[in-house]
Amino acid sequence: AEFSEINLIAHADGNYAVDIQVFRNGTKVVRSFRPDFVLVRQHSFSMAENEDFRNLIIGMQYAGIPSVNSLESIYNFCDKPWVFAQLVSVYKTLGPEKFPLIEQTFYPNHKEMLTMPTFPVVVKIGHAHSGMGKIKVDNHYDFQDIASVVALTQTYATTEPFIDSKYDIRIQKIGSNYKAYMRTSISGNWKTNTGSAMLEQIAMSDKYKLWVDTCSEIFGGLDICAVKAVHGKDGKDYIFEVMDCAMPLIGEHQTEDRQHITDLVVSKMNQMLSKTPIPSPQRPTATQQPQSGSLKEPEPNKIPPQRPPPQGWGPVQPQGMQSQSQEPLQPQRMYPPGQSAKPSTSQPQRPPGPTTQQPRPQAQGPSSTRLSKEAEPQPQPQPQPQPQPQPAQQPAPQPAPQQKPQSHPQLNKSQSLTNAFSFTESSFFRSSVNEDEAKAETIRNLRKSFASLFSD
Repeated sequence: AEFSEINLIAHADGNYAVDIQVFRNGTKVVRSFRPDFVLVRQHSFSMAENEDFRNLIIGMQYAGIPSVNSLESIYNFCDKPWVFAQLVSVYKTLGPEKFPLIEQTFYPNHKEMLTMPTFPVVVKIGHAHSGMGKIKVDNHYDFQDIASVVALTQTYATTEPFIDSKYDIRIQKIGSNYKAYMRTSISGNWKTNTGSAMLEQIAMSDKYKLWVDTCSEIFGGLDICAVKAVHGKDGKDYIFEVMDCAMPLIGEHQTEDRQHITDLVVSKMNQMLSKTPIPSPQRPTATQQPQSGSLKEPEPNKIPPQRPPPQGWGPVQPQGMQSQSQEPLQPQRMYPPGQSAKPSTSQPQRPPGPTTQQPRPQAQGPSSTRLSKEAEPQPQPQPQPQPQPQPAQQPAPQPAPQQKPQSHPQLNKSQSLTNAFSFTESSFFRSSVNEDEAKAETIRNLRKSFASLFSD
């Protein structure tokens, strides 16, 4: 589509719409769409009538549409003296030998066109293309006439010394592809782009490559550009212009050049997509995996603080009431160090009972007598898988509150007993196996324990 066929509207929030006028069967049809990428192959500005499309370039830049070349560079190419100023800076950097730039004089308006240049000169009025606005002036009379014409155009003008050329040179760059052409006028017109001329492709030299590579760096980079120069009869080269992506394709390899442009646009679009953030669906799965692991880990993590208990609980899970019933008797047997493994099977709430009993080393003597008396229940809790003696020890919590006042003279031992028995009362009420036998066994154990307390 051409600039004259499109229009657009852009919003600050990034929304935009482009309208294009298409003729179908002689009827004008307007279509609206949102371009994701733009390739500009037309001059966006010329001082000819109805050739100013800078408003569309501004609108596409406002909408943030990527393009080749960049919209900033395209807008900067809307004035040839502005582009030539960039070439002047390159000339100052590389020098006249590596970058032979033609001499040029800029006049902002006709009032300043009083200084007479060295004739003959080429006067370029305003910003135009394809040889438009270019006049060869041989004397100062003609120059004054041209100044009056510039006054009517109300624009700027430039002058360059006329070079009696042998041929023109054009070096083009499309992405990473380079080509050089030589054009020789046959009709004898000083404008080699008008009339008949002979065009042929020449070898790409390092000098030509340096020219086009240096010019491709202006305005932030030009993906498509061309450098135009003149080879004079004096044997010297003169660079006088650089073109952007709107350059026309010439020569016998135009189909190949179009393919290079297509590949360039595709690569630019791929780069644009690679820079955009990709909402990977793997992120939620990655977050779920640690969550699933955290759900599995807390269970063993809660058990390890109890140290050995998780091992005992594994096989005794069907006998959970029995493992709990063992613990009220264990605080009674905590005095000997040999049975320290038994309290380890207690839950995290039960260790405080045995800690109060451990600072009583004096009870080791009587505790040994209790160990001999309780030898029958002790070996049974150690092999945890044996369930028979353990249920007999479950009901131990009931009489504990009854014996508390009796054990009052010795606070340390009585408190440990009461703590142990009162803690497992809930387990006693939950148990329902051999309650009569359990009560009898518990009474006997209590008698033995309190006998040992009074003996101390």
